[in-house]
Amino acid sequence: MKRRNLVILGGGAGGLVVASVAAQLGLKVTLIEKADKLGGDCLHYGCVPSKTLIHAARVASLMRRGSEFGLPACDVKVDLGKVADHVQSVIERIQVHDDPERFRSYGCEVIFAAASFIDSHKVQVNDEVIRGRRFVIATGSQPFIPPIEGLEEAGYLTNENLFSLRDLPARLVVLGGGPVGLEMAQAFARLGSHVTVVERLPHLLPQEDPEVADTLKAQLESEGLIIHTTTAVERVSREGDTTQVGCSEGLVIETDALLVAVGRQPVVDGLGLDVAGVVHSAKGIPVDRRQRTSQKHIFACGDVCGPYPLTHMAEYQAGIVISNAIFRVPKKTDYRVVPWVTYTDPELARVGMTEQQARDKGIEPEVLRFPFQDIDRAITDRETSGLAKLVVHKGKILGASILGPHAGELIHEIVLAMKTGAGIGDISATIHAYPTLAQVNRRVVNTFYGKKLFSPATRRLVKWINRLIP
Repeated sequence: MKRRNLVILGGGAGGLVVASVAAQLGLKVTLIEKADKLGGDCLHYGCVPSKTLIHAARVASLMRRGSEFGLPACDVKVDLGKVADHVQSVIERIQVHDDPERFRSYGCEVIFAAASFIDSHKVQVNDEVIRGRRFVIATGSQPFIPPIEGLEEAGYLTNENLFSLRDLPARLVVLGGGPVGLEMAQAFARLGSHVTVVERLPHLLPQEDPEVADTLKAQLESEGLIIHTTTAVERVSREGDTTQVGCSEGLVIETDALLVAVGRQPVVDGLGLDVAGVVHSAKGIPVDRRQRTSQKHIFACGDVCGPYPLTHMAEYQAGIVISNAIFRVPKKTDYRVVPWVTYTDPELARVGMTEQQARDKGIEPEVLRFPFQDIDRAITDRETSGLAKLVVHKGKILGASILGPHAGELIHEIVLAMKTGAGIGDISATIHAYPTLAQVNRRVVNTFYGKKLFSPATRRLVKWINRLIP
């Protein structure tokens, strides 16, 4: 029987961070991944291919918009096969960082196979039993497929096979108005598909501020996307090459392809968690703030335990695991300031509380807004859709939503301010280069001071000072 200091199940973002550090520190580490390559969903089916496709679609959109910049407009005819090849080339370039030989060079054993616990300290891998002092479960998540009548028989796409398409569907229905659904809906629309989005809730991106989400919805509709909210898909059927999507209120949509993007579910089946005594459910593996499961020598990180299905959160949690499982230094998670981004165009970035969430906690916030249409750099770039919205209380930022160009980059000034306890006065007093999009952060906080600066009381004070001091 092989004995290891640390056994890691899952070769995605979280598992790789832990494996890299533990092996380089000299521990005996085994990393087990059931797929035939490392990198996980983010590299092969998520963040990397989706952002590559989104950027290609944006380039196509800009080419068509040439006349807006005094340039010839191009009638772009997209060869999806070539775009798919480009996406794959980017994956392969980044895959180098996740080469199993790199991890083996650190002294980490890498096994490509399914693993299952046979007791709380042992896993079975093929015909081998590995005993571990500590374990990390980082098996990630997979697409959730809703139980819709006829869906399996009719066939559908998910993020796991979408990027393998070689032919652009003339019509695409996207089931789900969350981040993945909207990102892919806009990208395929810009590549040339006629796209319809179906969302069962009243607003797109239901975890976001409704005002901001509705502003994004209007922008997507202006690009030609058809969006049905408060609409449920009840049945799906296929006749020949056409898929029929039957929705509530008698709505029937004909399409050539159907993308299911209604959420994710943790990968817990087949791991033998019951045998190991690890509490779990369909929602994943509950952990404490040290990322420990119900078995304190078994840790979990990433999508399999939540609460945020984000790559940067898997990496953050991996750091917590490293502190507790490797260095044996108690460290707890802190989720007070967690940013995330929906990579539509314009992007929607978010951190902290929304206006309504603050009120639900009994806080009456000051809400500050500033539109990108009044930011000079946005005007020069002809990217004026969206706004910055801050939720403020007693000069401190409780939360922010930025809908606009490069919002994912702009949000980090707000993230840093919230993390360090800086107030809106600190942002106002910080010199921002002109002309940059980052000026939106200063302009939005200055709306707070503008109200006070030009108030009747301030005007009277200024007049009095100027009479008193010649």
